[in-house]
Amino acid sequence: MRRAPLPLHLTSGSFSLRAADKAGVTRTRTVARDLVTVSRGIRVPTGSSATGSAALRAYTDLDDESTLSLGSAARLWDAPLPGWLEEDWRIHLARRRGSSTPRRVNVVGHLLALFPDEVVELDGVRLTSPARTWLDLASVLSAEDLVIAGDSLVCEHGPEFPVPRQARCSIDELRVMVERHPGSRGVRKARSAVELIRVGADSPPETRLRLALVRAGLPEPILNHVVWGEDPWGGPGSPVLWPDAAYPQWRVGLQYEGAHHNGADQYLRDIRRADTAARCGWIEVRVSRLDLAGEHPAAVRKVRSALESRGRRAS
Repeated sequence: MRRAPLPLHLTSGSFSLRAADKAGVTRTRTVARDLVTVSRGIRVPTGSSATGSAALRAYTDLDDESTLSLGSAARLWDAPLPGWLEEDWRIHLARRRGSSTPRRVNVVGHLLALFPDEVVELDGVRLTSPARTWLDLASVLSAEDLVIAGDSLVCEHGPEFPVPRQARCSIDELRVMVERHPGSRGVRKARSAVELIRVGADSPPETRLRLALVRAGLPEPILNHVVWGEDPWGGPGSPVLWPDAAYPQWRVGLQYEGAHHNGADQYLRDIRRADTAARCGWIEVRVSRLDLAGEHPAAVRKVRSALESRGRRAS
């Protein structure tokens, strides 16, 4: 017997029986062999490769209160998570306090005090807002990992950058969230962490580098600094360098070199970038993963040496 085709919007990821009912799909059709039951009332087409919001949308469509939270919401907001939490693919589902705790296979249920503006929709999925997600992460993350997540959510780059970027939320929004929930788990950690969050860090290593330098007593580098090249016709020039962090006073730029810098094309781009820095009177400090390891990272020594070579007095 030939199966009736599913409505197109049900084939791209998970869907709830509630959504199937609304689409006019019979319950007999929802138990056909081309669908997998991943949890009570939730189906996924066999062989589906859906990820992100498409894979999770059914969990918030089960009722009008269920909301993705903590690690599940953080992934959809592209907030970096430590390895142990990144590997935990259980689904964090919350309802407002006063409701029943979500209970189902592969789900961690939460009851949260949620204000109306702390629940939003992204790609058809209901989830906690970026700022609220960050506050909830304070209950499980270390102080440094919480700063890293915050840096990622507030990061933005203007149109003068090769890849402009918009922030998910602002530092002020994080502060408001902390003050709004003075009794939440981890709020003291969040209150300290928000004072260390800065706009402009593109990756966890960049945040770790900045925090290591500050802990070592070095000046805090500037993020989102643009080095402008001279216009030979006397005009304002154009942006030529975008260091990950910078000390403009001493013309020292910091660059974190991740694994992608091992490629031949990227290696040539890095050489051109270093040549451009030299022409503009800047020096580069290139930092790798190994330079950030340990309690006394080698990166600190490298940066301190570069600053002293440019006239900064040792402290």
